[in-house]
Parts: sequence; C-alpha cells; structure tokens
Amino acid sequence: MQIAGFRQRLVSRVPLAGTFLKTPSYQIVEVLAQSELDFVCLDVEHAPFDRAAVDACCAIGRALDFPVLIRVGDASPREILQALDCGAVGVVVPHVDSAAKAADVARAARFGGGGRGYAGSTRWAGYATQSMPDLLARSQAETVVIAQIEEPEGVDASDAIAATDGIDALFLGPADLSVGYGHDNQSSDQLFAAIERVGSAAAAAGKAYVSWVANAQKARDWARYGMSCFFIASEHSWMRAGATAEARGVHEIGKAENGLP
Repeated sequence: MQIAGFRQRLVSRVPLAGTFLKTPSYQIVEVLAQSELDFVCLDVEHAPFDRAAVDACCAIGRALDFPVLIRVGDASPREILQALDCGAVGVVVPHVDSAAKAADVARAARFGGGGRGYAGSTRWAGYATQSMPDLLARSQAETVVIAQIEEPEGVDASDAIAATDGIDALFLGPADLSVGYGHDNQSSDQLFAAIERVGSAAAAAGKAYVSWVANAQKARDWARYGMSCFFIASEHSWMRAGATAEARGVHEIGKAENGLP
C-alpha cells in the first residue's frame, strides 16, 4: 500500500527518497519501482512530457503501487487537474510565492466549491468503479500538494504559505533561489538563511519540508534543517554516473597494461 500510505509518511516526516524523472518513459518508472526509492516525480515543468507520456507513466505507477508525483508546468487548475486525474499521488507546484497563490493551488487540488472538478471515470477514480463518498474521502487522505518555494518573495511569505490549509509540504528550490538572490552558486549565506527560515515555517505549521539534493550525503547534511523528503538528482545523473564509472574501469585496463598512470 505504498500509494495509499504515501501522504501519511510524508507529513509524518518519515525520511523519503525519490528522484526527478526527466525522460518521458514508462519503462524507466517500471525499473525505478524495482529500487528502494519511495517515489518518482515526473518533471513536466522542465522535461518533454506530453499528456500521453504522463498518462503512461502514471498507469505503470498505479499498476505497481509506486507513488508518482508530478511537477506541473504551472499552477493553473488545468495542469493540476490533469496530473491528478491521470493517477498521480500528488503535485509539486512551482513558483508559489504568496499565501494567495498557495490557497489557489490547494483549492485546485481538492474537491469542493471552486476546486478540482469531479469525474468518477478517471484512472485515479478507478474508471467508475468507486463511489463518490469513497473517492472524496480518499482524496482527503491521499492527495499530496507540495508548494515549491523558489523566489525570495516565497521565502518571505513562507510562514503564511505553510499555514495554508491543503498544503502538505514546502519544497525549497536551492538553484532557483540562488539565482533569485543574484548568485551563480548554491553556497551563499542568503540561501542558507532561506533554508533555515523555510524550515522553521514548515515546522511551525506541522508541514513536511522537502528539497532537491545531488546525493544522499547532501540529504544527511540538510536533514538538520528539518528536511525529511529528498528529490535526489535525476535518472540523467544516475545513468551518466554509472556509465562513466564502468567506462573508466575498462579504460584503466589499458593504462595498467601499458604502465600508464
């Protein structure tokens, strides 16, 4: 029951490891589901996913009970609706920089007046095999909404964003924030002050704290700020690193045979 229990594990701050998927391939979702990752997030914002690719990846995730999040292209109700109807366990919404935007995002992801449009015929709804009361209750229990804080304005509004009903977690975007503060690296005092401030906001509101990290060591380092859910690199990074390591191992054979350093 990985999908059914994912939101509870997230908000309970159980350490969770996932990754961004940049390649629109359901086969990669299938392979990653065989790993010990807790989830995968389709990067619809920055990678070439069309709706058919999103649909296929979510279908595999549902079939294998492997949680699939979607970083939507923008905060529009249409993007959020389509992601959730396809079967994503939740959405990561970029550029949430105010309490008003956080409230709009939360409303778009939840059923009710002015919120997510109800359809019982979607994959998420079991293709018309589940009752309306059951689906409404499941949405409340399972649907995850993560607000991405990636502008200085979002940091300034982080207390209000975290306190917004329907927001389950704050995702600090270290790269975008660094650029927003005028830096070309992720080591500025401003970034780490932001990490601490957003972490305090999440903790005060009882919300989960999430970020992107390059590796597990960085996750261990940043856990002291209250982060418990980590989007680790991407399949691009892992494929390249694995291929490079094995290639170098083979190249070392020739160097050893020829007495080269």
